[in-house]
Amino acid sequence: MANRAGRVYPASMDEAADVRCPYCGEQSTIAIDPGEEEAEFVQDCPVCCRPWTVRVRFRSDGSADVTVGADGE
Repeated sequence: MANRAGRVYPASMDEAADVRCPYCGEQSTIAIDPGEEEAEFVQDCPVCCRPWTVRVRFRSDGSADVTVGADGE
């Protein structure tokens, strides 16, 4: 079983981040909006269709920390 705890994925100044589903463990690429300093949204896994809570925090250098957790975590 995949680790359900949120994990931080570093992202560059791109508008996408590679993340791993907290349920099935499959890696996916998600879109992120560099226009916001912080964001939180729910997105379904494209493989197992279970919902994730995605949190994005951009740093002053334009890179981002992307945290993906099981919905509600």
